[in-house]
Amino acid sequence: MDGRMMRSMRLKEEEAPGQGYRASCLCGSAPCILCSCCPCSHNSTLSRLIFTAFLFLGVLVSIIMLSPGVESQLYKLPWVCEEGTGSTVILQGHIDCGSLLGHRAVYRMCFAMAAFFFLFTLLMICVRSSRDPRAAIQNGFWFFKFLIFVGITVGAFYIPDGSFSNIWFYFGVAGSFVFFLIQLVLLIDFAHSWNQRWLGKAEECDSRAWYAGLFFFTLLFYALSITAVALLFVYYTQPDACYESKVFIGLNLTLCVCVSIVAVLPKIQDAQPNSGLLQASVITLYTMFVTWLALSNVPDQKCNPHLLTHFGNWTALAGHEGYETQWWDAPSIVGLVVFILCTLFISLRSSDHRQVNSLMQTEECPPVLEATQQQQVTVSEGRAFDNEQDGVTYSYSFFHFCLVLASLHVMMTLTNWYRPGETRKMISTWTAVWVKICASWAGLLLYLWTLVAPLLLPNRDFS
Repeated sequence: MDGRMMRSMRLKEEEAPGQGYRASCLCGSAPCILCSCCPCSHNSTLSRLIFTAFLFLGVLVSIIMLSPGVESQLYKLPWVCEEGTGSTVILQGHIDCGSLLGHRAVYRMCFAMAAFFFLFTLLMICVRSSRDPRAAIQNGFWFFKFLIFVGITVGAFYIPDGSFSNIWFYFGVAGSFVFFLIQLVLLIDFAHSWNQRWLGKAEECDSRAWYAGLFFFTLLFYALSITAVALLFVYYTQPDACYESKVFIGLNLTLCVCVSIVAVLPKIQDAQPNSGLLQASVITLYTMFVTWLALSNVPDQKCNPHLLTHFGNWTALAGHEGYETQWWDAPSIVGLVVFILCTLFISLRSSDHRQVNSLMQTEECPPVLEATQQQQVTVSEGRAFDNEQDGVTYSYSFFHFCLVLASLHVMMTLTNWYRPGETRKMISTWTAVWVKICASWAGLLLYLWTLVAPLLLPNRDFS
C-alpha cells in the first residue's frame, strides 16, 4: 500500500509542473498563454504583448464594422434588426442598428478600449515590483480580463446616441494629439539608437560600409521628404487658392531645414556627439507625414482630393434608412500602419530604450545579478519568468495610459478625424487640421530641445 502511494506521488510530481502550469494559465502568471510556442521570455514583455493584443482585437472589430457591405448583411439577419424599427434586440434591450456600423461602431468600440485601459491605469498606480499584489492582476487572470473587456464593449453599444459622438470626438482629438508626441519620442529614440549602433559598428570593424549605410539612409529620407513636399504642393494646393495649405507646407519645410542645420552645428556636435543628420532626416520625414495627414482633413474639396464626399449620403438598404460608408483613403491606411508599428514598439522595447524607459520607468530598479537571471532562465525554460521581483522594468500605469491614448488615436485614424454631424453625417473640420499641424510644430520643438538641452543645462547628464 505504501509503495503504491509513493509511486502515485511521484507520478503527480512529474505531471504537476506541466499540468498545473497549464491549468493556471487563465488565472495565474501572464505568459503561460504563449509559453508553449514561444521561447523563454520576460514576464513583463509578454504581459505588454497580451494587452496590446486586446487593443488590436478592438481595432480588428472596428475595421470589420467599417467594411463595405456589413450594413446590408446586418439587415438581412432577421434576429438582429427588428423589421421597421432599425433596432436590434440583444439581452432584451434595444440597440439602434446604426450603432453597430461605421463611425458609430468605431466610437463605441474605442470608448470601450479606452475605458478598459483607463481602469488598469488607475489600478496599477505606484506598483513598484512584482511582490505587490496588484502585479498579479497585471500579469495574470487573462480570462477574467477578457470577460471584463467584452462586458465593457457590450455596454458601450447601449450608450444612447445623443451627444455622445460629438463629446467623444474632442476626447479623441486631445488623446491623439498627445499620442503624436509619444510617436515622435519613440522615433527620436529609435533614430539615436540606430545612429549610435552603426557608428559603434564602424569603429569596431574599422569599415566604411557602416558610414556609407548611414549616408544612404540619410539621403533617402531627405529625398523622400523633398518628394513629399513637391507632391503636397501639386495635389493639395491651387495657384489661386489654398493659401492656408501653402503656408503650412512652406512653414514646416522651413522649420525642418532649421533643425537640420542646428543638428550639425559644431557646438551641438561637441555637446551631443551622437547627434547628426540621420535623426534630423527621420524627423523631417515624419513632419512631412503629419503635414500630409493634416492637409487630408482640410474641409475644402478644391484643396483636398481625399475629402470623402460620399460619407453620409443616405441610401435605402432592405427598406431601412442608412448611410453609405466609403473605404479609407491613403492617409488613413498609412496612419494605421504607423500606429501599429508604434504600438508594437511600445510593447516590445519600452524597457530597453532610453527615451521610452525615462517615460515609463517608475524608479531606478536595482540590477538583477546575472547569475540569478541565468538561474531563472534555466528553471523557466520554455516559459516566461518573473524579472520584476526587485523592481518593475516599466511603469504599469503609464503603459496602460499609453494604450488609452492609442485607443483614442486609432479611433481618429479609422474615422479620418471627421467630426460627427447632425443626422449621422461625418464632417471634415479645421479642428483636425490645426491639431495635426500643432502636433508637427510641437514635435519639431521637442526635437530641437533634445539638441540644445545639453548646452543650456550642462550639469545634467543627457547621454
